[in-house]
Amino acid sequence: MTTVEACPYPFSDPVRLDLHPRYAELRAERPAMRVRLPYGAECWLVTRYEDVKTVLADHRFSRARTAGREDTPRVTPEAAPAGSILSMDPPEHSRLRRLIARAFTSRRVREFRPRTQEIVDGLLDEIEHTGPPADLVESLALPLPVSVISQMLGVPPGEHHRFRDFSAMVLSTTTHTREEVVAARAALEEYLSELAEQRRRQPGEDLISALVAAHDDDKLTDKELTQTGITLLVGGHESTASQFASSVYLLLSRPEQWALLRERPELVPSAVEELLRYIPLGSGGAFARIATEDIELGGVLVRAGEAVVASTNSANRDEEVFADPAELDLTREDNPHLAFGSGVHVCLGAQLARGELQVALGSLLARFPELRLTRPAEEVPWKEGTLLRSPRSLPVTW
Repeated sequence: MTTVEACPYPFSDPVRLDLHPRYAELRAERPAMRVRLPYGAECWLVTRYEDVKTVLADHRFSRARTAGREDTPRVTPEAAPAGSILSMDPPEHSRLRRLIARAFTSRRVREFRPRTQEIVDGLLDEIEHTGPPADLVESLALPLPVSVISQMLGVPPGEHHRFRDFSAMVLSTTTHTREEVVAARAALEEYLSELAEQRRRQPGEDLISALVAAHDDDKLTDKELTQTGITLLVGGHESTASQFASSVYLLLSRPEQWALLRERPELVPSAVEELLRYIPLGSGGAFARIATEDIELGGVLVRAGEAVVASTNSANRDEEVFADPAELDLTREDNPHLAFGSGVHVCLGAQLARGELQVALGSLLARFPELRLTRPAEEVPWKEGTLLRSPRSLPVTW
């Protein structure tokens, strides 16, 4: 094994949406470096765009070999469980992704967009009725994606709170113990199993019904069904909520950017892409991969069996790919960001998330063009001890 002194990673606790300056230094001088995460063994950290894409897309870097292993480098107390699509390699991953894709079709996502608009309009109606000030985290950022993914999955409205509570816990790095995370996952698996049994008796047009149909055709195991439900839940809820809250925070903390969108609302789609690129949503190395053979990467030899963490946050600021990457440019046209990953594990719900972000941002601009923060941006409270960066609350007025 390679013997190079490793440095602690992440480099520091996240501060709002600041990206640690060391990433730029590493891209320029040391694009592959040994690091030590809070849990598990040491690993390589890669920071350049092309190297990050290689790790995400090259089959010689395995996610399956990290599943359920205590030595997997990570920032969460619990290692990623086996049976999840996030912890599979082809051909098992390909089989499961094809099954999920049938339930998560582009047509289904497109058809759900009017329903997304209805949900957003209802939430904005309530905000307007209550009057200023409002907390956009509690009143819009959180309820929107949990309502969307819950309705797509077929979860009754009265049960949506289960998903909110679980998502926050499973993404914890320090706010919850390993025992609490394990217990929460077990409880949700049991709930999804009960929901699947209900859909077996009374099938509908939702994703759970589609997954049950795949299960009953002997193409999906019990474990795969519940793990897939959890993956869709967390990916379709917490990530979008955090991205939207952080996006609005960023725009309101730079009033000239909000004014630009107010004057040119046709820029909302490109603005959403730029915000996805610019915002370092993840706080550190969430998904390590194991090299299955010796591979040259970032000027070093990564040996078979060694782990690699790829920083998409750093890749999205790579000067070799993006013009003026440290600048927020809502008019940016060439924007091949990696916010949704790359390769076989590219986010299956990317189009759903884009739709939610576009509808929510566009509707918020139209309804509250004079929206502004009620306090200085530096006084907005942020979540701590979690994988995703996001304001804890976002107090606004108009």
